[in-house]
Amino acid sequence: MEWVRGDAIGYGSFGTVNLVVPRKGFPISPLMAVKSCDAIHSVSLQNEKEVLEKLGFCPQIIRCFGDDYTVENGKKFYNMFLEYANKGSLADQVKKNGGNMMESDVRRYVKSILKGLSFVHARGFVHCDIKLQNILLFGNGDVKIADFGLAKRNGEEIQRMEIRGTPLNIAPESVNGCDYDSPVDIWALGCAIVEMFTGKPAWNFKPGTNVAALLIRIGTSDELPRIPGDLSDEGKDFLGKCFVKDPKKRWTAEMLLNHSFMADDEEEEEEEESTSPNCYFEEFSESPRCHFDFPGWVSKQSTASQPIFQENSRIGSSFSSHIPSPSDRIHRLACDEAPNWSVSEGWITVR
Repeated sequence: MEWVRGDAIGYGSFGTVNLVVPRKGFPISPLMAVKSCDAIHSVSLQNEKEVLEKLGFCPQIIRCFGDDYTVENGKKFYNMFLEYANKGSLADQVKKNGGNMMESDVRRYVKSILKGLSFVHARGFVHCDIKLQNILLFGNGDVKIADFGLAKRNGEEIQRMEIRGTPLNIAPESVNGCDYDSPVDIWALGCAIVEMFTGKPAWNFKPGTNVAALLIRIGTSDELPRIPGDLSDEGKDFLGKCFVKDPKKRWTAEMLLNHSFMADDEEEEEEEESTSPNCYFEEFSESPRCHFDFPGWVSKQSTASQPIFQENSRIGSSFSSHIPSPSDRIHRLACDEAPNWSVSEGWITVR
């Protein structure tokens, strides 16, 4: 596709982000953004492209549509084409709300981020720069992780003095041992959650303060990021699982997805309505072949001479303890025991 650079929608240390405008005469493509930088300084962008290709598709991760090189005003640029997030970043959303986001909204955003991180970590990668600016929002409600320029393989060693990511979101093990494995993304997510609720960084850090002093606090002291006091008990416990100094004891993305803080109220209500405490269900490898062989129950054949009792009659109620009603028998069959489908003689298998 031939394209021209549209309006600028973002800037960073890597370069710029612009809208992609197809040239006349070409079919209109899905709306995209192009991330560009000087070709000789494109290591980070090319790393991002490579990581996204290796990860493959995930609904919670920004999609990459390819790359190319262009020469503009005598300068060579490296360009990477990405999905266009028309609602901006989560940082924009927090700023718009002045912090103090509703807990239900925070839970929804965090669940999407965790699904994305679970996917990334399962593929053997670490994002290394989880922060609100790198979480993008879409008009259809999608929430996606972006900016994989600092991503690396889990377990891959980096230079001893290298600092990756944002100091305010950096994990203790990254300060102490330059360790950047999957737990660092969980620590950074905890910092991002605090910022969603308060509109301020998780660490009390004033502009102009020495960054080295902050890193010493993070790496060597027993101090932890502050947890908002008005957060629910589930939310406080969730953040407590993120802010564990020892990365081996820190919860994983998969574990956090099963935390009570991530429970969807609507899903919980549906579960309560559809699940009886007296029932259980078993999975069978085969479909039922005989619908008469139910252990523990023998059907009583009715005869014309047998009286028929109404459920609400006085006589019928006196016999209720001796003769189970059809609904009671069905309830026992459905819930108390699993049927034995081993009898198959005389039956024809239907495909």
